[in-house]
Amino acid sequence: MENFEPVYGTGPLLGIAAGAIALLLLLIIRFRLHAFVALVLVSVLTALAAGIPVDGVVPTLLDGFGGTLANVALLVGLGVMIGRMVEITGGAAVLASALIKVFGERRAPLALGVASLLFGFPIFFDVGLVVMLPIVFSVARRVGGSVLLYALPTAGAFAVMHAFVPPHPGPVTAAVEIGADMGLTLLVGTLLAIPTWYLASYLFGLWAGKRFELPAPDDLLPGGEVKHEDPPRLLTVVSILLLPMLLIFANTGMGTAVATGAVSESAVWVQSLRLVGETPIALLITALYTMVVLSRGRFTRQRVEEIVGGALGPVCGIILITGAGGMFGGVLRTSGIGDALAGSLESTGMPVIVAAFIIALALRVAQGSATVAITTSAGLIAPAVQATSGLSSIDLALIVIAIASGATALSHVNDSGFWLVGRFLGMDVKTTLKTWTVMETLIGFIGFGFAFGLSLVL
Repeated sequence: MENFEPVYGTGPLLGIAAGAIALLLLLIIRFRLHAFVALVLVSVLTALAAGIPVDGVVPTLLDGFGGTLANVALLVGLGVMIGRMVEITGGAAVLASALIKVFGERRAPLALGVASLLFGFPIFFDVGLVVMLPIVFSVARRVGGSVLLYALPTAGAFAVMHAFVPPHPGPVTAAVEIGADMGLTLLVGTLLAIPTWYLASYLFGLWAGKRFELPAPDDLLPGGEVKHEDPPRLLTVVSILLLPMLLIFANTGMGTAVATGAVSESAVWVQSLRLVGETPIALLITALYTMVVLSRGRFTRQRVEEIVGGALGPVCGIILITGAGGMFGGVLRTSGIGDALAGSLESTGMPVIVAAFIIALALRVAQGSATVAITTSAGLIAPAVQATSGLSSIDLALIVIAIASGATALSHVNDSGFWLVGRFLGMDVKTTLKTWTVMETLIGFIGFGFAFGLSLVL
């Protein structure tokens, strides 16, 4: 809502914000209300409490919701279509087998982790884990040792890519809320995800695998590793994974070249490269390419339509939650709560990137959902980001990583991922806390350490 002047001072506005967050947590944790409904309800009540006129409440809600979904829904929808086509044709098994041959069976944990990092770009955490676990179990039985040696590097790879790298909904939403460049966020997220995974997941997985002897389950995924009659060729799988990254990086590179005067922005070839490298266009091209090369000789056009259509259903809830998070963020900005928070943070002298991490971490611990933690934190911190002068495009991308890191750490019993990993690996709660929770916490704090360190030197 344009031209709205806040009717309360900093103290009351911060009190309203605290009450809104408390109510949101109460609705989700105590009353088990779906996060989407809870966010919409709290957004309405916050708008009214902050003094937004009744006839301006709905426009404010719709602006925040629509502005977020305009980016998130497009990227997430195309991303899951690509991931589903790769998953159903057996691309994961092809790449994992090739990497194990290259690295050798003694380094199978590293090979499985690298394969999961690559597949973590288009495939969501839970889907990727379910696809890779039969391969993990098969390798664990063949090579020997605790299943954690192989499972933790695999699960950690999907977790870090899901948190740090677009087109996953968390980093996409955070980038939209604070105004970070999507291509640069992808580049920075990818570069930080790799060392974070190596330290927090791979090395920890090697240690935990020696500390906790856990046999590979043989009854949780009936039938074991899925056999595909006509799997895609390795080069085909690699081309699908690299195509969107190359297109997006080309756009980012062209933007830098234009800014430095190396090329003319008006040149047709420059504009063309920038267009195909825009994240939605790059994913659209990749989705079309994936459908063509993976369906040839395998599926009819009708079957391809069924596959990609079926991929959208499971992510609708995530898309709606991120949109509702954007709605809440819009209310915070319009009502003046965001500016009040920004002023308070400035008076404490706390860097915005640190505040972003702490807020996301607190919300993650309180209610469990990383998606809710990211969307809510991004909405809260966005006005402080906009009010802070001197932030570069890289700084904004690093703040996105800080939010994602806070929303990843300290996964425990209120997080669905905690139970997913524990159940599939046959671990009790105590062992899951000692392995999965510790690994997620390492990912969060090490990822934030890298982001904060770079923010100091760049």
